[in-house]
Amino acid sequence: MSNWRTRNRPLVIGLTLLLLGLMLFPFFVMVSTMLKSSQEIYVVPATWIPRNLTFANFSRVWIEYHLLLYFRSSLIVALGTMVLNILVSVPAAYAVARLRFLGRKAVMYLLLAIQMFSPVIVVISLFRIFARAQLIDTYTGLILANTVFTISFATWMMTGYFSAIPSEIEEAARIDGCSRVGTLLRVMLPIAAPGLVTVMIYNFITAWNEFLFALTFINARAKMPLTLGIYQFVGRWSTQWELLTTSAFLALIPVLVLFYLIEKQLVAGLASGAVKG
Repeated sequence: MSNWRTRNRPLVIGLTLLLLGLMLFPFFVMVSTMLKSSQEIYVVPATWIPRNLTFANFSRVWIEYHLLLYFRSSLIVALGTMVLNILVSVPAAYAVARLRFLGRKAVMYLLLAIQMFSPVIVVISLFRIFARAQLIDTYTGLILANTVFTISFATWMMTGYFSAIPSEIEEAARIDGCSRVGTLLRVMLPIAAPGLVTVMIYNFITAWNEFLFALTFINARAKMPLTLGIYQFVGRWSTQWELLTTSAFLALIPVLVLFYLIEKQLVAGLASGAVKG
């Protein structure tokens, strides 16, 4: 085996670099495009490296197109979805993991079925419901819609963590006088912290990148999230590629920073959840 690895090491390295290059190529095109002027975008033949670097696109999307407004809306929706999802999924997962009740397995299968549904199937029905409830053009409606389609994964993940915690730890806390809620908050959640972090980040990223519900439920420009704000650069007759790629790059920064800050906890949470689930 060692001889095979030694002989084929250059091939493995070459294939790895090739795959890495293919994965990074779209990012390279995005960076190259956002540093070009609108005139150079349509030059034939196309230039991979900008002839005249320009950073004016950053100020344009920030000042002329009010990108900060879309950032604020996305942050409100993403944080709201994350908080509401945790408030619902954590008690639900604890109940499924620790309580024995009729229909327990059916609940888990139902959650799994919900995860399989595509939002396209129910978006019209949701629109009619939200219209009757006066939730169109509100952050609340967008947060509720995102929560519905992320809560099943969160519940499944947290159920796996809670089930893996020895019941003796919980019983000891109950003997010491902790209520069931106190045991959940003081004992179970700290132990399941990697899973909780994973669920929180999943909810945040999903809501941050969501487009269909935002396009359907939000009309007011002041409440449009980033996905809709970026979409305004796609016109009927032309697309402002330099502004679109600049906005997309700026929208990536919070996500990249978040992944950098919680990388270890996220990887640990996903790996443990896969084993425990």
